[in-house]
Formats: sequence, structure tokens, C-alpha cells
Amino acid sequence: MNDKGKKRVIIEHVSPEINGGKYPIKRVTGEKVIVRADIFADGHDSIAADLMYRSSDTKQWKRVPLRYLVNDRWEAEFKVKTIGTYYYTIIAWVDHFATWQDDLNKKFQAGQNISVDLRMGIEEVKKVKKRVSPEDKKKLNEWIDTINKAGSTAQAVAVALDAAVSDIIRNHPDKNVLCTYDKELEISVNRPLAQFSAWYEMFPRSTSKKPEQHGTFKDCERLLPVLKEMGFNVIYFPPIHPIGETHRKGKNNTPQAEAGDPGSPWAIGSNEGGHKSIHPELGNVEDFIQLVEKIQNFGMEIALDLAFQCSPDHPYVTEHPEWFRWRPDGTVQYAENPPKKYEDILPIYFENENWKELWQELKSIVLFWIEKGVKIFRVDNPHTKPFVFWEWLISEVKKDFPDVIFLSEAFTRPKVMYKLAKIGFSQSYTYFTWRNTKYNLTEYLTELTRSEVREYFRPNFWPNTPDILPEFLQYGGKPAFITRLVLAATLSSNYGLYGPAFELCINDAVSGKEEYLNSEKYEIKHWNRSSPESIKNIITRVNRIRQENKAFHMTSNLTFYTIDNDSVLAYQKASDDLSNIMLVVVNLDPFHTQSGFVQVPVDSLGIPAKDSYLVHDLLSDKKYIWQGEYNYVELNPQQLPAHIFRIQKRLKKEQDFDYYI
Repeated sequence: MNDKGKKRVIIEHVSPEINGGKYPIKRVTGEKVIVRADIFADGHDSIAADLMYRSSDTKQWKRVPLRYLVNDRWEAEFKVKTIGTYYYTIIAWVDHFATWQDDLNKKFQAGQNISVDLRMGIEEVKKVKKRVSPEDKKKLNEWIDTINKAGSTAQAVAVALDAAVSDIIRNHPDKNVLCTYDKELEISVNRPLAQFSAWYEMFPRSTSKKPEQHGTFKDCERLLPVLKEMGFNVIYFPPIHPIGETHRKGKNNTPQAEAGDPGSPWAIGSNEGGHKSIHPELGNVEDFIQLVEKIQNFGMEIALDLAFQCSPDHPYVTEHPEWFRWRPDGTVQYAENPPKKYEDILPIYFENENWKELWQELKSIVLFWIEKGVKIFRVDNPHTKPFVFWEWLISEVKKDFPDVIFLSEAFTRPKVMYKLAKIGFSQSYTYFTWRNTKYNLTEYLTELTRSEVREYFRPNFWPNTPDILPEFLQYGGKPAFITRLVLAATLSSNYGLYGPAFELCINDAVSGKEEYLNSEKYEIKHWNRSSPESIKNIITRVNRIRQENKAFHMTSNLTFYTIDNDSVLAYQKASDDLSNIMLVVVNLDPFHTQSGFVQVPVDSLGIPAKDSYLVHDLLSDKKYIWQGEYNYVELNPQQLPAHIFRIQKRLKKEQDFDYYI
């Protein structure tokens, strides 16, 4: 018979735990994992519990004692140090020695005779001596001798309560009484770029100095110093592959292309090749590899679009017709999202009988570009492909390349978006693009940062994309662009811009739609980057503020502040140690000046209510002295629609000068 009857501790409601432990939580190297659980036992005995964790490349568990919070809730934390997979679980046991110490002290304080109790403690320690090191065994023998030779009861009790001995006993529990949580929970650990990044999307074909001329990878190199100076660390290219001729879309998505229309880059494949080929007007593979290296030399990385779809001219259509769905009239089914039609694109049929061969081929595409130096992929419409496929693909890729980052471009239903994150996507597009009011922003960000979602869903905020020109940007003018920039860049630690169009505040839309008029998806652009409409300098300033203030390097450290105006949003980002406290105040109304009193929780920030403190607006470089909780702010959107304050506490007063940190 086993020792089941000796296992008295209950461990339940462990968090974080996603879908009963089916999916991992996400972290990056150097990040904390805080684990909580309900731990209790029958009776009044003391309990001890340890959080156990290890990386997948070792079998040796590390232990961290859990600390009691309240109402049988316990907590412990640790940091993950290497990329890959970690595991964690909990062990707990009735700590008879701690129970003995507690009871002994109570009886002694009550003036009771404790001679027998001291002997009971000695017997307990003798049991432990069998499973400790020789050095610890020596300490325990000394402890026993000291108690036996104590000149008084008070001296014996003082020795009995020795914390050093308590630690030895606690660190060597009886395995027969250990209770272990029934799951080993998983952590997927990526590199820091998965958590803190600024993306700039650009079409390589629109980088030529000459209007109407197709740009090249060489032309892209010219822009790298500019993008580096602006503070971006991920340069994202839409598909760079050959573009199909059949049903090629013309300007403004017209069904018939004119001569010279370049077509949509997402209509991948022609007689010049498919997903492992490069559009010949961009350059060749050697040119691409050289560009990747130069991007890396600037301290940035390239992200490629991973769009698993084909034009009717893609080699796969003739080589593997079974990978596509054919209609009764012998025509192949093109992509549709009624009433929208995408005649230039064929969706891949994942339910075909040769799906294993298809999966392997799609995996080989990812590996092909990894070999060329690409470690970041923005995945187009992953929600239209099977979950089981993505879970397999990402797992397969990360076996050999655990530092690869996958961004899910899935503007779809919440549960679908969250499922994609659970099965392996490193970052995810969000509904931020359409969250404009104070209520909607607060509600959505609370969901992303205060619920279980924060453990596995890394948001990447995009104010615009080549597909989406939101109404707020269409009608709000330059203030709207600056407002959405500040919100995206400071609410989320990952954000991106469809660069040139955003930088130049382009807001011409197709009538009645949230789509760009004269979209770059269907034509080559020549961007006037010196236009007076450019907000390049503000983008540069915001990115520098993000980089220099570690409070913006996380998303979940968000706290909303109260302010008495529904058109003004105020929120805090702070480092764990409160050495970096940022307060962002944004006017959500791009047309009118808005003001209000923002409530700063000075007590929780360690600022005495009577003390003044400095708030330095890093956006305008203006400084203000505030005091107490309520302070007035006013924002004219025609000047600057936002403050990005760094709160600096007063250190000391010397003569007539205040010093702040």
C-alpha cells in the first residue's frame, strides 16, 4: 500500500494555467513568471509549498518557496533566462516541524510546561537527519546538543526557533508526504523582440527615386538610415514574390488591369516562380540576402509576409492541382468573402487527400526564407487555414529555430484570434484599429491586460494597414494621426505603422469604405517624404521615448487614471520597481481642445500627498510642478493632442532648489 493517506495538502486553482494546461503561457528572456495557487489542508497544521521550474534542456528542477497571501492563496515567482520551453508545477506538504515550532512558542508564552514538547521536536529532527548532507547533519546534531544542554527553558526555546535549522528541515521534506500538482505547465519563451518592437511596413517596389519606376532591394537600402533614425526595429515587406497575370487587379482594385499595372503582391506566383522566388524587378536572391544583412547591421530586422495563397499562374496549380478546390464546371475556386471577390487569388484547399505533402511543402517555404536570414514572419489571414496546421508548423519550425517570431494578421472573431495565439503565434493583430472612444479603449485594454488573455496573447497595435484606413484617420486630420500614433505606441509594447501613408497623413479613402483610394496594393507609389504634412519628427520622438523608458517595454503594466472628461484618456505605465513612471494623457477629440483634472494615485507611487513632483512632457519637452492627486491638463489637438509625462519624485530640498529623480 502506498502512502496516499499521508498526503493531506490540496493544490488547486493554479494560475496562470491556460485551458487546463493544454497551452503554454508566453514570456521573453529575463521576464518574470508569477504563479499563484490555492493551497490548504485539513486541520491547523502549518503548510509549506514550493514552486518548481526547469527549462526543457535539463531534468533538474529549481525550487522557490511560495509565500502565503490571504485566504489560502499562495504566490511565488521566478525569471526565465533562455529561449525555448520551460515547465513549472507546485509541491506542498504539511510541515510538522514548523507546526511544532509554532505550538512550542505559544505554550511557552502561556507559561506551560514544554519539556515533553522539546523532546518531540528533537525526535522530529532525528528523522530528518537521514536525508540531509553531512554538513547539515552536523548542524542538526549541534542543535540537538544545544537544546539538551540549555541552562533554561527560555534558552532552549530560543534555540528551538532557530530559523537556520527551520530552513534545513524545510528544504528536506519527507517525500512520502509530498503532494504534487497533477500537471507540469508550460512556458514558451521567446527573445525580447517578441515583446517590444516597432514595425514599419513598406512596399519595396515603391522605393525608387524615379516616379513610376519599379523599386528594387538596392533602393530599399537607401532608406535604412532614415528608418533607423526614426526608431523602428522591424522593417516589414509585403510579399516579394512574382505576381500573377491572370485576373490581375488594376488600379483601385478594378477587375481589369491596364498595361503596366503591377498587380497585388498578395497574388503570388507566375511562370517566374512561386513562394520561394523573388519578383525579378526587385532583384535576385543575392540582392535580398545583402539587404537583410544591411538591415541587421543597422540593428533592425526584416519581417516577411507569409501568405499561403496562390495566383492562378502559380506553379503549384499545375504541379499539384489537388491542393486547390475545383468547381463542377472545371474552373478553380478563387478567393471570396461575399460580396468581395478576389479573382486574382486561389485559396489552398487544406482538406485534400495529400495534405501531408502540402504541409511539408509549406513548411519548406518558411525554412527557405529562414536560411536567407529572415526570423520574423507576418502571417496573412491565418484564421482561414486550419488551427492544427499552424500548431504543427510553428512547433516544427521552433524545434530548430526557437527565436523565430510569427505575427498573426487575423482581424476576426475574438475566440479565433485567441486560439491562434494559444497554438503558437508570438504576436497578434487586434481590434485597436477600431477602438476610438474612452470607454471602448478602456474596456478592450482591460481585457488584454487584466484577464487571463495577458498570459498568452501579445497584442501588436496597428493604427492603419494597406487594407484599412479607419474613419478616425479619414476625417480627423493630422491630430488624428498623432493621437493614434501615441495610443498605439504607448498602450502596447508592440506596434506598427503602414509607414509612408501614415507618416504623410494620407487620408483619401474610397467613398463609403475604410479603404485607401489609389491604394499602394495595386500601384507603385512615389512618396514625397519631405512633404509638410509629414509627422516623421513626431514618430521619431515617440519611438525614442519608448526606447528610453522601460515602462513602455511591456503591455500588461497598464493602469488607467480617472479624469473628469470622456474625451480625454489618461493611463500609467511603470516599471516594477517604480524607477520609471510614465503618465500618458491623450485628447481623443481631434477637433476641439479638451481639458480636465487627472487623478494621480500619489500614495501608490510613493509620493507624499503634501510633496510636489515634477512631470516632464517628453513629447513637448515642457515641465510642470504638480502636487497631490488632482492636477489640471489641457490639450489643443492643433498643437499636440497628447502628453507623455515622466513623473519624477522629489529627492530632497537644498537651499532654494528642488532635486528630482
